[in-house]
Amino acid sequence: MPHVIRLPERLEANGLELRRWTIDDAGALQRAVAESAEHLRPWMPWMAAEPLQLEARRNLIERWQHGWEAGGDTVLGVYVDGEVAGSTGLHRRRGPDTLEIGYWIHVGFLRRGLATEVAGTLTEAALALPDINAVEIHHDKANRVSARIPHALGYSFLGETPDTPEAPAEVGVDWAWRIERDQ
Repeated sequence: MPHVIRLPERLEANGLELRRWTIDDAGALQRAVAESAEHLRPWMPWMAAEPLQLEARRNLIERWQHGWEAGGDTVLGVYVDGEVAGSTGLHRRRGPDTLEIGYWIHVGFLRRGLATEVAGTLTEAALALPDINAVEIHHDKANRVSARIPHALGYSFLGETPDTPEAPAEVGVDWAWRIERDQ
């Protein structure tokens, strides 16, 4: 069986703590999603299934745990001073040597630069992995706030491709951004 390099399970930077969600975090994640639902629903396709029952949230976290253990994605809570400030992840959906960053910030922590800080921290951690040569960020063209993040971090804009809208505010045009190890 080939050796699987697991993605980071805990990172710290500039007062942020990023760590994998655990079953014990289900209630805190539940509250954060509920408190941010109005803010998230226009852009996050997974919000169509919300609100989840607490047991369903625990099962979701358990699936994330098993995926990470098998060398798959890492889904991390974003914490500021011990409070849930959002969620983020590194996803293996762009090929064997490329990771994609996803993120959302709790409505109570907006406009503080947290998404940029989180994405920057994950970018550095991802490119430090020996088998990763590039990191991408994707978002719908209509989500102009999300476009600021990869731009601020020095990602190159790859262009736009037609996509099926999956959330209410999406227009169905995927914007892709990429940064490579040698940048």
